[in-house]
Parts: sequence; C-alpha cells; structure tokens
Amino acid sequence: MILTIASAVFVFGLLVLVHEFGHFITAKMTGMRVDEFAIGFGPKLISRKHGETVYSLRAIPLGGFNDIAGMDPENNTAGERGFCAKPVLSRMIVILAGATMNFILPILLFFAIFSALGEVKPSTEPVIGEVIAGFSAEKAGLKADDRILSVNGQAVTTWNEFTDKLKGVEEGQNILLQYKRGEEIGEVTVTPQFDKRANRALVGVQNSVVYEDRSFPEAFVLAVNHTEEITVAMIEAIAGLFKNPEQTDQLAGPIGIVQMSGQVAERGFIPLLNFAALLSINLGIVNLLPVPVLDGGHFVNLFIEAVRGKPLGSKAVAYTQRVGIALLLMLMIFATKNDIVRVFLK
Repeated sequence: MILTIASAVFVFGLLVLVHEFGHFITAKMTGMRVDEFAIGFGPKLISRKHGETVYSLRAIPLGGFNDIAGMDPENNTAGERGFCAKPVLSRMIVILAGATMNFILPILLFFAIFSALGEVKPSTEPVIGEVIAGFSAEKAGLKADDRILSVNGQAVTTWNEFTDKLKGVEEGQNILLQYKRGEEIGEVTVTPQFDKRANRALVGVQNSVVYEDRSFPEAFVLAVNHTEEITVAMIEAIAGLFKNPEQTDQLAGPIGIVQMSGQVAERGFIPLLNFAALLSINLGIVNLLPVPVLDGGHFVNLFIEAVRGKPLGSKAVAYTQRVGIALLLMLMIFATKNDIVRVFLK
C-alpha cells in the first residue's frame, strides 16, 4: 500500500509539475503576471512567495494550476500584464505549452533510459519476461524467468516457436507446458482466456527482453521516434473509442491509475519511468482535445478570436465551459465506475 501511494504521488506529481511548468514559464516569458504556481488542490501544505508569485504545494496531488492574472477579462487586475491583454499568439503559446511539455517529458525519460540501459529488444529465447495478472499462467504458478521447454510434449527452442504452437488454440482448451526454473523442471496446465484487445485467446505471458547499448545521439533519436510511435498509437486508440463505444470499458480513472502505478513500481524504477512517460503522452493528447475547459478548447476559442478579430462573448464562453465541465464529469464518472468494477468487483 505504501509503495502504491508513493509511486502514484511520484507519477501524478511529475506529470502535473511538468505540465504546469510549461504554462508558467511561457506566461513569464511573454510578460504575464503569475500570482500563484500550485501543485495539487485543496489546503496548502507548503507556501512561499518569491517575487510576485506564490509557490505552493497542496494536499490533494491530483492536479495543479497557475493563477495567471487576467484570465477573466472582466476581472483583470494586471493591466497590460494580464493574460487577456496580451496578443493572441502569446496566449496561444501559453495555452499549448502545458501539453507540449507533456510530450517533451517522455522524450527526456526515454532518452535517459536508452542512454543508461540501451535499446530494449525482445529476446528470441523462450523465457518468460512477465506474467500478466489474472490470466491462467499466473494461476498455474508460472513466474518471470521461467524457460518454456515444451508445449503439449512438443519441444520449443525459441519464443516464436512457443507462440506459434499457441496459435489456433481455442479458449478453454487445456495446454500442458513444461518449464525450467533454475535447475528444476516442472509442468503446469494452462487454459487460454479470450482477450478483447488482442482479439484471441491468451495464457498471459510476455517474452523477456535484452538491452543493446546505444550512444547518446542514437539514444535521443530512439527517444523521439519511440515517443512519436506511442503518440500515434494512442491517437488511433482514442479515435477507436468513438468508432467502437463498447471499448470504453478499458478506460481508467484515478483509482485505476493509482493501482497500475503500484503494480508497475513493484517491477522497479525503470518500469515506473516508462509508465510515467506513457501517462504523460496520454495527458498531452487528452489536453489538446477541442473540449471546452481543456487546453484544446481554450486554443479553439483563441483561434476563433484570431479569425474574428475579437474574442467570443462572455455568455458564449460560459456556455461552452459548462458543456465542457459536464462532458468531463461524465467521462470521470464512467472511468471511475470502470475502476471500481476492475479493482474491487473482479
């Protein structure tokens, strides 16, 4: 429990810090007055004023905010230094900076990982790298580092041979696996379960990996490419939710993310950094959705202002924000329902 809470606070704190710092630094660079830079919500735990800005750490580590003067044109106390008084381009930069930082962070994290450990490559050996919770392999007692020797009496010498022998196996059909753990040889029976994402029956194991050394320039290029590949895959997955609404049962909210943080942290600090990078990309994409109250929605309003030559009226902005809040609340309730079912009822 302590590890789960600590890992969740670390992940949420890192993502929020980076996101809000993007807004903060660009607001300062464009001459805006920032009254408070806060990590978390609720009561202040630590608060210190430096210059004109109050820097605070708050009790609920599930978000953060920048109190930039003049966000509300009708309550601008900063004059020419207010957000609303700055050129549209400056305001666009500030709005997009948070999500931009959420894409820069994964590049830096992946660069550090690739520089320190090298590039991760799937091993060709028939050795289990991870046993997925809830599948038959875990229930049968298989563990990471177990070497698969045979499937239903047929010897395997590579991971591809192992997976090839599993193809075509139907859900519910028993499979006899012989494995080696250390110097001991054992046998277990596993029963594949149908997985919606993979669209086939799985026993719940992943192969081990090897690391190939990379130079700093190679590591940086790999980090950029890896971030790009994940971003594209996530955008396609989000688009798939609109095409196939039944897939929304895969959505996770704060409870699910906290649980996953703990599970990943048990595997080590590097997997936790990988997890933080994935969440950061996800946060960046979601924030850029053209939904009112999200950064993407604010950007759309600024784009309309740039085209019209004047901002939207206060009533129109208030209406769109109410719609955006309602949509986010519905999404949060749905995701939390999934979390409760996944964590407590399964």
